[in-house]
Amino acid sequence: MSPRLVGVGMGPGDPELVTVKGVRVLREARYVVVPVMDGGGAGRAEATVLHHTGPEKVVRVVFALNEREDRARREAAWDAAGERVAALLRAAGDGGTVAFATLGDPGVYSTFTYLALTVRQAVPGTVVETVPGITAMQDLAARSGTVLAEGAEPLTLVPVTAGAAVLRQALAGTGTVVAYKFGRVADEVAAVLRETGRTDGAVWGSSLGLPGESIRPAAELGSGPQPYLSTLICPARRGTRGGKL
Repeated sequence: MSPRLVGVGMGPGDPELVTVKGVRVLREARYVVVPVMDGGGAGRAEATVLHHTGPEKVVRVVFALNEREDRARREAAWDAAGERVAALLRAAGDGGTVAFATLGDPGVYSTFTYLALTVRQAVPGTVVETVPGITAMQDLAARSGTVLAEGAEPLTLVPVTAGAAVLRQALAGTGTVVAYKFGRVADEVAAVLRETGRTDGAVWGSSLGLPGESIRPAAELGSGPQPYLSTLICPARRGTRGGKL
């Protein structure tokens, strides 16, 4: 049997939002890898993992998550992380499972997608699987009472790290727009909301499900940087019940 690498979605931070399947995989895995920043302590994914399994199988691996200027250093850190996980897979042996805990969902802006590519090359034959997780936009929608999509409305997800122009273009269209990773440029995002007339009904949140949780109307943005992992929802303009079915 081949070794198995499973990316497990841990949700936005609330331990109760991890799926039953995700918890089972964490408990059955030989090792559970948690990504950490260079020089940083326990991250949000690790804190969630420890609600469901013991620390003896948790392995911290540095992924240079906070390196955004030196590309060579970042790529070197990624290679090193991939080799570390490859070594764990070899140690787990045939049929052994290594779980990788990632915030949100493994297929949505996750470090897991990069890792899986490296591991497949380092350990040929590795079976790669994912367990879906609750995303931040789903959690924020639930906590704020916001409807993400109705009828035939499109739902657009934009990482603001791609630039505010991408967000402006999305807001000019119809449907609901969700923005991720905009905390450092919150003032700029607030300005785009005002320019496009999409402030009313919009909501933003950070640290969802955690003691420092903050959920506010988007009209309150614009007072300086916010946490990096902030989420913004701009719901579609709806004039009739049910949208266009």
